[in-house]
Amino acid sequence: MAAFGLFAVIFWVIFFLYRVETEAVLYAAGLCALAGLILLGAGYVRFRRGHMRRMAALENLLVLTESLPAADTPAEADFRAMAQRMKAAYDALASEADAARRENLDWFAAWVHQIKTPIAVMGLTLQAEDTPEHRALEAELFRISQYAQMALTYLRLGEGAGDLRIESVDLDKVIRQAVHKYAPQFVGRKLYLRYEGTDEKVLSDEKWLAFIVEQLLDNAVKYTPAGGVTIAVSAEKVLSVADTGIGVAASDLPRIFEKGFTGYNGRTDKSATGLGLYLCRRAADRLHHRLWAQSRPGEGSVFYLDMHTDKLEVE
Repeated sequence: MAAFGLFAVIFWVIFFLYRVETEAVLYAAGLCALAGLILLGAGYVRFRRGHMRRMAALENLLVLTESLPAADTPAEADFRAMAQRMKAAYDALASEADAARRENLDWFAAWVHQIKTPIAVMGLTLQAEDTPEHRALEAELFRISQYAQMALTYLRLGEGAGDLRIESVDLDKVIRQAVHKYAPQFVGRKLYLRYEGTDEKVLSDEKWLAFIVEQLLDNAVKYTPAGGVTIAVSAEKVLSVADTGIGVAASDLPRIFEKGFTGYNGRTDKSATGLGLYLCRRAADRLHHRLWAQSRPGEGSVFYLDMHTDKLEVE
């Protein structure tokens, strides 16, 4: 529009110098203005359509650069070529990074599996003689085994839903296996365990559900210096693990399932990693189970796992 105004002034000056009637100048300028507005409107419509196509293509730029609209100008063709070249470079780097990540994960998974053998051998050796020193070492060896299992679980959680096997699971069986596994920890710490059994069946993955229950027991034992743990299952298929431990500060409670968060209790217990409850939440989310907690400092904590869901189907 500024250029059109400049041109109109130039024409008016020339016509004035040649003594052309002003009315003719205004008439010509009006026609030019009308034609300019029509062309400007048409140009805007074309630009708007092209803009919308480019924005739609931008949403999937990393997936398919060929979806970019055809170039209307040499400059757009250059930008299109640049986008395609950048996409090719990105694909190459992503493929290389993914291959390196998979190699590292495979190596680490193999290491975790291999470390289980010497752990098992040391456990059998310590069981050969029942002494206070051996029992203490067995407890520490059990923690090492759990950390190794936690590391393997962390890797498996990144594999997606392919590792899941949804079926009807005997909840009582899963709980009793976890209790049996942690029985030496309860005995060593002189803690009681109350569990009356259940007949409930739940739709879940037995292996992942067992991991969640074991981690909840591990957390309860770790932060319960005296008293004990009570496990119960409601008719609504809600599992509760209640302890008489040190509890969780109100300011920490909303964040206990965050990765790496240890809170006040973690600063007291230097061995805390902040991964156990995080992995529990990740596993529960994969199973479409709801996990939450209630706690008061000095009064203990209660962790709830709601396994009533309509989103799962038996395989």
